[in-house]
Amino acid sequence: MTELGHRITAEQAIERYSGLRWSDCHRAIQADSGLAVDLPKLKACVHRMVADRAADVPAIGGIGAFLEAQSGRVLAIASSSDREWLDSSLERLGLRRHFGDHVFSAAGIPRGKPHPDVYLGVAKALGIPPSRCLVIEDHPVGVAAGASAGMTVVALLAASHIRSGHEALVRSAGARHVARDYRQVSEILSELEAG
Repeated sequence: MTELGHRITAEQAIERYSGLRWSDCHRAIQADSGLAVDLPKLKACVHRMVADRAADVPAIGGIGAFLEAQSGRVLAIASSSDREWLDSSLERLGLRRHFGDHVFSAAGIPRGKPHPDVYLGVAKALGIPPSRCLVIEDHPVGVAAGASAGMTVVALLAASHIRSGHEALVRSAGARHVARDYRQVSEILSELEAG
């Protein structure tokens, strides 16, 4: 964004734009910067930079074993990211097989996160009542979306963008549980099923 004339630090960008879909980021960037930022140009710039780093960004530790242990459940992704990015990331990380056709993007729906629409749409598509869905989220925007959808939300604080004070943010956004890794997510899931 600095290249395009909107000087901003990585910390500020994470805090302000992380968790939003492209169209919402674009509107926020224009409002914050006062610039008429060309969406395709911005998207191409970000995609280029992300692609340059993609091979260096590993999956969150323990996700493979966690997904294997959940093979008897219906698993889905409900993301703010574009479908193209989701598909390439899942392939690169070797996680695609766990989700099948259950990969959903908020990019094509009228309202993105923090609105509940993407989560409600996924629940409807899968034929599962929202109250029976568990959302694992790492950003307050996504936590708010899952909570607004009437789903139980576990905030996972394991990604590289997690900063000091993040737990308070996700709790205030509606996370009922907080986990630091996928082992803790498994424990929370077991407790929920037992309770």
